[in-house]
Amino acid sequence: MGFTPSGRFYARTVTGRRDTLNRDILRLAVPALGSLVAEPLFLIVDSALVGHLGVTPLAGLGIASAVLQTIVGLMVFLAYATTPAVARRFGAGDPTRAVSVGIDGMWLALGISAILALAGYLATPLLVGLFGASPEVTADAETYLGISMWGLPAMLIVFAATGLLRGMQDTVIPLWIAGLGFGANALLNWLFIYGFGWGIGGSAFGTVVAQWGMVAAYVVVIGRLARRHDASVRPHRAGVRGSARSGGWLFLRTLSLRAALLATVFAATTLGTEELAGWQVAFTIFSTAAFALDALAIAAQALIGKGLGAGDTGEVQRTLERTVTWGAWFGVIVGAMIGALSGVIGLLFTGDAALAALIQPALIVLAVAQPVCGVVFVLDGVLIGAGDAKYLAIAGVVNLVPFVPALVVPAMLGAGGAAGLAWLSVAFFGVYMLARLATLGWRVRGAAWMSAGA
Repeated sequence: MGFTPSGRFYARTVTGRRDTLNRDILRLAVPALGSLVAEPLFLIVDSALVGHLGVTPLAGLGIASAVLQTIVGLMVFLAYATTPAVARRFGAGDPTRAVSVGIDGMWLALGISAILALAGYLATPLLVGLFGASPEVTADAETYLGISMWGLPAMLIVFAATGLLRGMQDTVIPLWIAGLGFGANALLNWLFIYGFGWGIGGSAFGTVVAQWGMVAAYVVVIGRLARRHDASVRPHRAGVRGSARSGGWLFLRTLSLRAALLATVFAATTLGTEELAGWQVAFTIFSTAAFALDALAIAAQALIGKGLGAGDTGEVQRTLERTVTWGAWFGVIVGAMIGALSGVIGLLFTGDAALAALIQPALIVLAVAQPVCGVVFVLDGVLIGAGDAKYLAIAGVVNLVPFVPALVVPAMLGAGGAAGLAWLSVAFFGVYMLARLATLGWRVRGAAWMSAGA
C-alpha cells in the first residue's frame, strides 16, 4: 500500500501493539497482585495476632518464619519452573501438553513436600536451636514451626498449581483462591489463638487448615481444566523428571536468596530480642511489598514464556522494556506508602511505642529502596520466564560477595537498637538489592537469554 515506517499506518500499528501489550500486562498483573499480596498477608495476620501476645512470642515467630520461609522459598522453583514450561507450550499452540506438564509439576511438589514435612518436623528443635535465642523464644519458635510443618505439602502443591494457571495466562483463579484462603486464615487464627486460648500454636494450626483448603480448591479447578483439554492427571515419569531437572538451577538460585535472608535473621538475633522482633516486622513489610511488586514479574514470566514459545522475540523485547519501566514507577509508589506509614507500622504490629520507634529508621531505608526492588523483581521474572535459570543461579552467588561483609558491620562496631537495625536494612535492602540489579541488568543488555521455541 506504499506506507512508510513514518506513515500513519505504521503509527497505528505501533500504538495498537503498545495498547495490547499494556492490556496483557494489566490483565495478568492486577489479579496476580491480589493473589501475591494475599500470601504474605498470612504472615501479617500471624505477626499481628501473635504480636499482641507479647514480644517473646513475636520473636519466636520471627525465627520459625525464617526457617519455614527458607524451606518453602527453596521450593519456589515448583511455581517458577512450571510457569515458563507451561507458557512455552501454550504459546506454541499445544494446551493439552501444557496442562500435562503443569500437573506433573504438582505431583513433583507432593513427593518432595511429603519428605520435607516429616524431616522438618523431626528436625524442628535442631533448626530453631541454631539461632541461639533465649529459652522462652526458642520454645515458642518450636511450637509454631512444628505445627506448621504439616502445612508444608499444601504450600508446595499450591505453588505448582499456581504456576500451571499462570502459564495458561490465568491469574484470576489464583486470586480467588488466595483471597478465600486469607479470609479463612484470619478467622481461624483469631478463633484458635484467642477463642480457644491456644496461643502461638493456634496461629500455626489455623494457617495449616487454611492452606489445605486452598489445595482442595486447586484440585477441583485443575481437574476441570484437564478434562477440557483432554490432559492426563496421572504422573508421567518423563514429565516429573523434566520438571525436577528444569527446576534444579532455580533451586540453586533460590538457595542464594535464602542464604541472604537467613544470614540477616542471624545477625538480627545477635543484636537482641527487641531487634529480632523489629526485623520480623520490617521483613514482613518487605515481603508484602515484594509480593506486590512481583505482580509485574509474574506477568513478565507468563508473557515472555508465551512469546518465546511462539518465536516472537520482538514482542519479548517490548515486554521487557515495558515491565521494567512499570516496575520502577510502581516501586516509587510503594516506597512512598511505606515511608508515610513508617511511624505507625510498628504500633499496628505490637502496640509498643518504644518498639515502633526502634523499627521506624529501618522502614525508611526500606521505603527508599523500593524503586530498585521493583526493577530487580521484574528482571528476575523476565529471566525466569525465558528459562535462563543457570545464569540466575550463578548471579545469586556473585550477589553475596558484597552483601556478607556489609552484614557484619553492626557486630564489628557493637551497634544495636535502632541504629543496628537500620544498618541491617541498609545491608539487605541497599547493598544486596543493588548487587542483584547490577547482575540482572547486565544480562538483559544482550540477547543470549532469549531462546525461542517450545
